[in-house]
Amino acid sequence: MTIHGYVRVSSTDQNGDRQYRALCQAEVPVENIYIEKRSGKDFLRPEYCAMIMCLAPGDILFVTSIDRLGRNYTEIQEQWRILTKEKGVDIVVLDMPLLDTRRDKDLMGTFIADLVLQILSFVAQNERENIRKRQAEGIDAAKERGVRFGRPVTDIPDDFQRIIGKWHGKQMTLEEVLSACAISKSTLYRRLREFGEL
Repeated sequence: MTIHGYVRVSSTDQNGDRQYRALCQAEVPVENIYIEKRSGKDFLRPEYCAMIMCLAPGDILFVTSIDRLGRNYTEIQEQWRILTKEKGVDIVVLDMPLLDTRRDKDLMGTFIADLVLQILSFVAQNERENIRKRQAEGIDAAKERGVRFGRPVTDIPDDFQRIIGKWHGKQMTLEEVLSACAISKSTLYRRLREFGEL
């Protein structure tokens, strides 16, 4: 039997120290703690996949909370089934003692754990959808205030068409066109598409 732990934060600027410390306090060996800085929208994550490959029947997987596994309601339930039924692994969710598959392996215990899992994974996905909705509302509000998103528009010279004509007529090189317009190659090609030149 090997004890494993999984830490996930959603982005590279977030810190998983709190989760890491909680797993260490639960006596998960540090060499068996997998740390991921990826979104929880699906389970195609390098560290998670590496951990799955190492899990064997009778092993125990610790996570601090169910949303560290993921945020997709259906996929959390599917992964739970794969881990517990197919791989024969026990799961311990530290902030929810009812989600400890080592205990109460009778029918009632399994029913309670499955019920709690369904509720919590639904809550995790619902929160993810609420975050997305709040982000969209925030972006809409910012646009109404005149906030611009994306890269700033690069101005082109008034004689852009004349310069492009010279380039097409082989009177200017690409480097001379970029220099004369003070733009990058990608901006040039984007503007050419806008003007129907490509």
